[in-house]
Formats: sequence, C-alpha cells, structure tokens
Amino acid sequence: MPAKLSVNVNAIAMLRNRRDLPWPSVTGLGRIALAAGAHGLTVHPRPDQRHIRFSDLPEIRALIDDEFPQAEFNIEGYPSEDFLQLVERHQPEQVTLVPDDPAQATSDHGWDFVNQVAFLKPVVARLKKSGFRVSLFSDADPAGVAAARDTGADRIELFTGPYGACHSDPAKAAMELEKLGKTAETALAAGLQVNAGHDLVVDNLPQLLRRIPGLAEVSIGHGLTADALEYGMAGTVTRYLKACGW
Repeated sequence: MPAKLSVNVNAIAMLRNRRDLPWPSVTGLGRIALAAGAHGLTVHPRPDQRHIRFSDLPEIRALIDDEFPQAEFNIEGYPSEDFLQLVERHQPEQVTLVPDDPAQATSDHGWDFVNQVAFLKPVVARLKKSGFRVSLFSDADPAGVAAARDTGADRIELFTGPYGACHSDPAKAAMELEKLGKTAETALAAGLQVNAGHDLVVDNLPQLLRRIPGLAEVSIGHGLTADALEYGMAGTVTRYLKACGW
C-alpha cells in the first residue's frame, strides 16, 4: 500500500494568525484536503500558539469525526504535562513526540533515543494506555533504532529536513536518502512502522518512496501549503497523492 498523506495545517494557521480574522480557515482548508483524498490532518500546537491554537483542536476533531471518520488526526509536540493533557482531551489517532524547545521555529532534529529512553518510556506507556498510536521523531541514524523500539513506541517519524534541503544538489540528496533508507530498514526489521516528514515536496517524494517502499505515512505542511497557492488545496492534494503512488 502506498504511504498515506497527512496534511499539516500549521502554515495555514500561521497565515491566519497574521490578522485578527477567521481566514484562511484551518478547518475549511482541512475539509478541502480531506475531501480531495488526504488521509488525515496533522497539527503541532506550541505553547505560544503562534500557529495552531488550542481552540483549533476541538474543531479539527469534530471535522474528522462528523465528516471524514476514515481520516486520522495526528498531534505533534514535546511531551510536557500540558501537551499530554491537551492530547488526552482531543483524542487523536496518532501522537508524534518531538524533542522541540518551545522557542524553535520548527522541528529540526530527532530524539537522542539512547540517552532519552528512560524519559520517553513512561510517556509512551501513558499515551498507549489511552489508545493512541505513538510515533517518535527520529534522525536518519540506524544506531538509535533499538532504543526507540525499547520506549514501546509504534513508529518512528524520519526527519527528512536534510534530504529536503538538498533540492539543488542531487548527489548530496542521494547520500541523505541512503541514510533515511538504512534507518527505515533497521526500524522495520525491529518491528517499528515508519513515517516521514519535513520539507517533502512533489519532486522529492517519489525517490523517497522508492527507497522506503514500506513507508506508512508522510506528513507534509510547508511545501504543500506553498503549492496550494498555485494549484489550490484540492489540486495540490491530488498532486501529492499521485506522488505517493495513489
């Protein structure tokens, strides 16, 4: 089965937040994305609410429950107590834990699994007890996979930023792709499923999916939102689904 597409709506929310106005509508564009065939929506609510607001979460949950019950809600974030309680209130299908400092502009590295397994293990257990699938943000490094598995998580999400940054350097992109591929192979052999996200676009998705044919899901926000300015949200989702092999 091709990798599923989850549309990250953070960039839409950030544009909305430039004015004290309700547009562009996060749920409105999320509805268009899901109607066009996207398999889910992703958000990363930060403590300062600089893009997704906490008030967006019940609206997105209701959109999926009422209109697209086959779709999934994925909430990303650093596992502070406030974040964990937010997740427990809004009941996503998947929780993706990232090692972000609140001041970071965006996620830019994965967990140090070997040194943070003791921190992550009880967090993962708490989330799984509530019935959530748990994914952990991961660098392209096979050496950390065993410790990631030992946390009890279901999946890792490969940080594809270094790969996406090589858009004008094919040789370097090939090197980064191989690192991602080896990490994914190690994870799959260890019984973990594999997601991927960060700076993925229509042009670099097919190569990633050929190298990692077992990829479960890609989460895409910035590039997809940028393309939506040109092709519209529905047309853009169609293009990304095609790139994923649907």
